[in-house]
Amino acid sequence: MAKVVIIGPGHPLRGGLATFNQRLAKEFNDQGHTCSIYSFSLQYPSFIFPGTTQYTDEPAPPNLAIHTVINSINPFNWVKVGNRLKKERPDIIIVRFWLPLMGPALGTILRRVRKNNFTKVICIADNVIPHEKRIGDRPFTRYFLKSCDAFITMSEKVMSDLRLFEKTKPAQLVSHPLYDNFGAAISKEEAREKLGIGSQELVILFFGFIRKYKGLDLLFEAMADERIRKSGIKLLVAGEFYEDAKQYQEQIDRLGIRSQLLLKTDFIPDSEVKYYLCAADAVLQPYRNATQSGVTPLAYHFEKPMVVTNVGGLPSLVPDRKVGLVVEPTPAAIATGILNFYQLGENYFIPHLRNEKQKYSWATMAGTIFKLANDIQK
Repeated sequence: MAKVVIIGPGHPLRGGLATFNQRLAKEFNDQGHTCSIYSFSLQYPSFIFPGTTQYTDEPAPPNLAIHTVINSINPFNWVKVGNRLKKERPDIIIVRFWLPLMGPALGTILRRVRKNNFTKVICIADNVIPHEKRIGDRPFTRYFLKSCDAFITMSEKVMSDLRLFEKTKPAQLVSHPLYDNFGAAISKEEAREKLGIGSQELVILFFGFIRKYKGLDLLFEAMADERIRKSGIKLLVAGEFYEDAKQYQEQIDRLGIRSQLLLKTDFIPDSEVKYYLCAADAVLQPYRNATQSGVTPLAYHFEKPMVVTNVGGLPSLVPDRKVGLVVEPTPAAIATGILNFYQLGENYFIPHLRNEKQKYSWATMAGTIFKLANDIQK
């Protein structure tokens, strides 16, 4: 059996990365391996963190070792953690990479580890080229990528971006597994009763952190389309603002759509996620650009059709007119997509969703990691 370490966010840090890491660690442990997470004592300095808090109040996942030790801005800490992992000699380190800002810390830690000439380092790259560009992105990214032995991406777009930097090291494309750790689906009636939504309402959902690239403003424009107004469709927005909320509030008032919206713009705890997904008729992803999306596997798990824009990796994850509809990233096209969804009906998509979701397993992700590790020569 293998000794595996995941480097990346874990409890009490919150968000999709932590959720993914914890679920992947559980998969390794369930298979009989030993897996722990090396997480951050300081992930982001507070002055650059866009949300209200980086931490969750929910209990830690059971039977999972999470070491809260990495300080992302302290070089002395990077050396200390790297030396600790070098001595620990895990068979495999899986490191998450989602932001160039993390490149110096993670790259330095991994360089120390690799001095043991034993541990194999596999990166799961969520992004290589970030959604919001900053000074230093390219050198930080290059520095990090050189410290890895092999790579996994979860979209063709990220794979293409990776090959702009790293042309020869092994890399494998794997579908993002389903988030099956938010509990089983409940009835739409029960979910809506919990959220105070009428059982006969037509409700679409925008879920997740609110950032410019996710196109919520485009969806607001679509809600102002006269065809949508007349339909009585409501938009449930469930997620925290990761940028200035004022611009969105002003847009809502300018468009006169407040009565068409159900706003829950706070962080959604894991224990409440199922209520929002199960209350909706469909999930909207009106993104301006995208690599992959953690919302997509959520929708698959709860068997909710999706309306997504034709950007990045979304069309390959959401086969058009099967598990959802793919539209152009314009308000008019998004509005038409919403109306076409209701014309086809939710039940039209369910058989396709149930068939397609079978390919998104954690066992496949774990198996790919081991295959890559076996191919790495030390």
